[in-house]
Amino acid sequence: MSARGAASLTECAGRTRVICIGLSALDQVWRVPEFFSGGSQKIRAIEYATMGGGMAATAAVTVARLGGIAAFWGRAGVDAAGREMHKALLEQGVDVSQFRLFASGQSSVSGILVDSGGERQIVNFRGLFPEQADWLPLAEVGAASAVLADPRWLAGAVALFKAARAKGIPTVLDADVADADVFETLLPLTDHAIFSEPALSGFAGSSDDEALARIAKFGCGVAAVTLGANGVAWLANNAIRHQPAYAVDAVDTTGAGDVFHGAYAFAIGAGLASDDAMSFAAAAAALKCTRSGGRAGIATLEDCLAFQRNGQ
Repeated sequence: MSARGAASLTECAGRTRVICIGLSALDQVWRVPEFFSGGSQKIRAIEYATMGGGMAATAAVTVARLGGIAAFWGRAGVDAAGREMHKALLEQGVDVSQFRLFASGQSSVSGILVDSGGERQIVNFRGLFPEQADWLPLAEVGAASAVLADPRWLAGAVALFKAARAKGIPTVLDADVADADVFETLLPLTDHAIFSEPALSGFAGSSDDEALARIAKFGCGVAAVTLGANGVAWLANNAIRHQPAYAVDAVDTTGAGDVFHGAYAFAIGAGLASDDAMSFAAAAAALKCTRSGGRAGIATLEDCLAFQRNGQ
């Protein structure tokens, strides 16, 4: 990342406000020697923990940990999981005034296995909630520096992105695996579309340069795909760019993609160009992988910038 980019992040962090909308899930995490190999089988866990997760919710925690002003807009049930998630986000410095707990809803819960190499497998119940987004305070969007959405609450993401577009505020899409019609609805409202490799392959038929060009045709200024250990590739201004992954000893990859998206939205909100934002987000995601826990492992702004300065 350029010296100017680092200086901008340090200067603007405390006034960079990012609204994140979408999924909050309660993660139940088992650390295991190895994954199931198939069939009827039991595995003895080495460790177990319960913690908050979900794409947009973890992105919001990332923004807060980096020193930004983070708000999470989302839905859960009035149940034990919903109350625990609400409390955890509040304790982590996230504005949860628009994290609504529905009496008729069921909260999203994930079961996660993490193996000895830090890789993970996830089974997720996405929850049951009303789809309507007419209760969102869209007038507050004008105070945001950037907004981020995942694809798990389409009506909410559309409402947020339309309000942001009307105000000229950058929109960032965490494009994880979803139905094609979800992407066809959201991409025309998206400035920065960052796909996971499986999501891009599922939607565009591949994760190569041609697939990124297809995404750009929806009007996205930046079309990107995260490639795990192979870094991130993106198309901007008719040119393909690539940010290699930072080499680290991975302990736990849980939440790394969510951290990447949150750090990227934070950087864009602080005024960084996409090249610097990608480099910063890759550093934040790499540092997360060196620490256990989807959120406990999120680094501070100072740690991320020091990591980049040291060339790691």
